[in-house]
Amino acid sequence: MKHHLRRDARSILTAALAAADPTTAVEQALRSRTDLNQFHRIFVVGAGKASGTMAVAVEKHLGQRIAGGCVNVKDGDSAKTIGFELRRCGHPIPDERGHAGARRIAEICTQAGERDLVLCLISGGASALMPSPAASITLAEKQETTRLLLACGATIHEINTIRKHISSMKGGQLARLAAPARVLSLILSDVVGDDPAIIASGPTAPDPSTFADARAIVEKYDLRTRLPRRVSERLLNGAQETPKPGDPVFDNVENIIIGSNQKSLEAAARTAQELHYHPLILSSFVEGETRDVAGMHAAIARQIRLYGQPVAAPACLISGGETTVTIRGEGKGGRNQEFALAAAIGIAGLEDALVLSAGTDGTDGPTDAAGAVADGSTTKRSANSATEALENNDSYAFFEELGDLVITGSTGTNVMDLHLLLLA
Repeated sequence: MKHHLRRDARSILTAALAAADPTTAVEQALRSRTDLNQFHRIFVVGAGKASGTMAVAVEKHLGQRIAGGCVNVKDGDSAKTIGFELRRCGHPIPDERGHAGARRIAEICTQAGERDLVLCLISGGASALMPSPAASITLAEKQETTRLLLACGATIHEINTIRKHISSMKGGQLARLAAPARVLSLILSDVVGDDPAIIASGPTAPDPSTFADARAIVEKYDLRTRLPRRVSERLLNGAQETPKPGDPVFDNVENIIIGSNQKSLEAAARTAQELHYHPLILSSFVEGETRDVAGMHAAIARQIRLYGQPVAAPACLISGGETTVTIRGEGKGGRNQEFALAAAIGIAGLEDALVLSAGTDGTDGPTDAAGAVADGSTTKRSANSATEALENNDSYAFFEELGDLVITGSTGTNVMDLHLLLLA
């Protein structure tokens, strides 16, 4: 039975990833445009974990219409284009290659005129892959700020609020650089709610956040004395604000969400139903501390098994979003592996129950795994203490020993995380 659950979970994951395929999404978005021939020149810019795949799809569709461009992609991305550059850069900590690519993107945007189109390709990871520190901030200071924010448990929304206000491109500032050219952003969403102002720190979207919001986040996580001095000073003293809703710079800007976590959850539900489960989408808005969210999923599994609520077995509960891990130990892992580990503790002893948690981009933290799979016997089968591994944030080693890591390789897409709970 467990083999049956594992096979089905993999099939459901595959369907969810297919629904987030950026090639199909880009082609559909461009085929629907009737105005592309009116532009004198078309430039392609952007960044993100899926932006290489998106760039290939754009070049296939537009070919020699593309006058040039630059797209920053993650190290290891195998995509290739002929008519414009793809630059490999560091992620999640921005590096000098990303900085150089961001400068090139800024140059391209500023040379575009009112008869030109800047086609911007954005997917998750673009915040780190397109670093463009404000004039008073160095890349090293921005790197240290990113490390602190990742380690303190800040949400992606909070991290991006800080990034926007120590950047010269995020928070609508790329759109400001491209004006008066037309800007069309094709966006693969990796954030809860699919808000273009949040995705990749919203380089072409109005920014409702302020320096005051950034300062509040600094205080919330007690970062004032830990942040680099010039970062703290900029956030404390303020500077030119990012462009806000209603700013005329956005009159010629169009932001289109071409893929999202919700679309992947719906595809997962369809496949689960085809496999004769009763599917139930819990939410695509899942946030919070990873181990707490996983514990709630485990509690629902027990409710289903004992009472048949909120859906009767055979059941497939589906959720998505982006949880956070507060680092307490010195182990290795990622939020999806930690989700599976915490869930394994919660469903320990529960028969014919399985949890799979995976990042849709194929990576999870600083590991080669997308996530992990656990069942009611996971804690018993392991020679190691699941509780100790969880406390040390050492989920990778725990699941590696069991052979229960989910390894997909790079998927070419990124629409947050997928959590599956199956009960036979």
